[in-house]
Amino acid sequence: MGVLHIWIALVFGLCLGFCVAEEEASTTDHELLLLTIATEENDGFRQFMRSAKKYDLDVKVFGLGVEWRGGNMESVGGGHKINILKENLRPYRNKKNLILMFVDSYDVILTAGKEAILERFSKSGARVLFAAEDTCWPDRSLADKYPAVKASEKRYLNSGGFIGHAAEVVDMVDYQPIADDEDDQLYYTKIFLNRVLRHDWNIKLDTRAEIFQNLNHALGEVLIKYKGDHSYMYNVKTGTAPIVIHGNGPIKPEFFRMANYLADGWTSTEGCQSCKEDLIDLTSLKEADYPTVLIALFVEYRTPFIREFFQRVAGLSYPRSKIQIYIHNAEDFHTKDVKKFLEEYEDHYSRVIVTSPEKRVSERVARDWAVEECMRTNCNYLFSVDSIVQMTEPSLLTDLITQNRSIIAPLLKRPGKLWSNFWGALSHDNFYARSEDYMDIIEYKKLGLWNVPHISHTLLIQGHKLPALKGAHSFNLNVDADMSFCQAARAKMVFMYVNNQAYWGHLVYADHYDTSHLNNELFDIFNNPLDWKERYIHKDYAKALEDDAEIEMPCPDVYWFPIVTDTFCDEFVAEFENYGQWSSGKNNDPRLSGGYENVPTVDIHMNQVGLEQQWLHFLAVYVRPLQEKVFAGYYHDPPQAIMNFIVRYKPEEQPLLRPHNDASTYTINIALNRPGIDFEGGGCRFVRYNCSITSPRKGWMFMHPGRLTHHHEGLRTTAGTRYIMISFVDP
Repeated sequence: MGVLHIWIALVFGLCLGFCVAEEEASTTDHELLLLTIATEENDGFRQFMRSAKKYDLDVKVFGLGVEWRGGNMESVGGGHKINILKENLRPYRNKKNLILMFVDSYDVILTAGKEAILERFSKSGARVLFAAEDTCWPDRSLADKYPAVKASEKRYLNSGGFIGHAAEVVDMVDYQPIADDEDDQLYYTKIFLNRVLRHDWNIKLDTRAEIFQNLNHALGEVLIKYKGDHSYMYNVKTGTAPIVIHGNGPIKPEFFRMANYLADGWTSTEGCQSCKEDLIDLTSLKEADYPTVLIALFVEYRTPFIREFFQRVAGLSYPRSKIQIYIHNAEDFHTKDVKKFLEEYEDHYSRVIVTSPEKRVSERVARDWAVEECMRTNCNYLFSVDSIVQMTEPSLLTDLITQNRSIIAPLLKRPGKLWSNFWGALSHDNFYARSEDYMDIIEYKKLGLWNVPHISHTLLIQGHKLPALKGAHSFNLNVDADMSFCQAARAKMVFMYVNNQAYWGHLVYADHYDTSHLNNELFDIFNNPLDWKERYIHKDYAKALEDDAEIEMPCPDVYWFPIVTDTFCDEFVAEFENYGQWSSGKNNDPRLSGGYENVPTVDIHMNQVGLEQQWLHFLAVYVRPLQEKVFAGYYHDPPQAIMNFIVRYKPEEQPLLRPHNDASTYTINIALNRPGIDFEGGGCRFVRYNCSITSPRKGWMFMHPGRLTHHHEGLRTTAGTRYIMISFVDP
């Protein structure tokens, strides 16, 4: 080649390079049209569209209402996507100033807008840029035919996202026929691996995830970051912040967890921004205009504190005229509780249906029936609640409706435990796994709406979602009904949210509920301490612990406190009377180690009825703080007490108790019934001070020193029966 020819070639090459560079630079001035395919508007699609709207991206959706013929996408398939594009893209072929970007919609979320997308596409120097991933799919034999890349880069084409000039994109999509059930990724892969086509259309892969991030096999290299009120994904391996986040493959639960944060759904400075979107306002509605709700209550096993469960259902601040009640009771043990609820509230609701234990309807069938019944009556919502749920906030139902989500549950957990009503992630076999934000959610460190793969025990379902969930509790007969339901919801792309923006209640622990007693909850202080406290501890108990509290002192160094409820007193007395083995009131007492009682009473010891350990816990949790308040300087944790007993005074049995000293550092005496109503007379006289307490208040405790200083006697009971609970603490 002569010098002239070389000079011409150089000039031509420089000119060509300049022209290409000029075209690439001008790409940022092009129009961008986002393309996607969706045959139905499921929750995944709505999430995608929310992100597109947030970044003001123009979206063209193809295929809505079309029957999907591309397979289940869990293996090969997806050719139908290409055929839908073929039908719709030809009018765009000659639009030279148009950039087309195709992305999947059900498992994609966007994190930036047109300017950033076009800038990065221009930087790539490609006419068509495909997403890339770390695995060669669906034909692994083609792996070696791919161009080599750096160790930190992604080598293989993924068809879930591509961007390019309109002419090349249309030509590529229209290149050759493909059957609906053939694989779309293989179609594009063969085009890319064809060197001539790759060169002619200038096709490249986004190997550094500048625009497209496929999460399958890449979860370990990405994290969520924040910049002000903006959230984004960062790839630590490639050092890039991709824009199109694709939850491809089997990692969708983790993708949807991350999507809670992306597109500024939740940020470290602003909290949950998505929580403020699409809200339903019920405040201005008249009662007749409220949505109709079928509340389905499931009593599947023996449950402590079920009395409170029904009371709290009835206490929901929602018009009862707009509520239907369905109760599935599988437990004969709770028939009386259901009957009591119906006697009090049945007439308040628009309709009540009960499935009783003798009908032997399984839980699975009952839950599916509730779905069908809600559909049959055209209810707006199905609110499913299990008997272990304690809804302590009356506004719960209204608050859930307001959030306007397909399926939503309030965060509920066992008090003091990590056990809750949702799973943050799934294991490889679709069982429980802890997500990295699980602790932040259940400890209320992050507040918001959280798309999760599993919820249970309490969930509100929008009525128009029920047809997709018909039979969901029987979807998988190899797992529990709640797991089956959630698997079906995930398969149908119906999102499940847990809401922890407030505290709405908790779960009781029913696994080891002992029902061998007359009043079983009395014994349940360890398993369900919060519910035990709610039922049995006096509402004014804590007031005495306040710094400026004035403690009543009816006699010198004798202090009076409200401590237990009337319910406690009534159940406590009934439990001991049901046991019935009262002592004789004689000095000889085989229950004592020495066999002799110097100052005998007619009584029953706590250890006789199996309440000793519970009572010692009661002393430690509720009595000791009061003792430290009034007897400053004395500290013994936990308190010790070997004499804990209920005493019964009757005129015809044992009406009084002679003066004596207690074998204790201090003694507590709790009045269990009402003077002047349940009995006449009675009381306690402190001899040294000639000071008497003659009208002990039911549920109140007086505390006094034992041993030498407070010699005292039990005053005569003249009528009725008087009950008191005594503990000699720290003998």
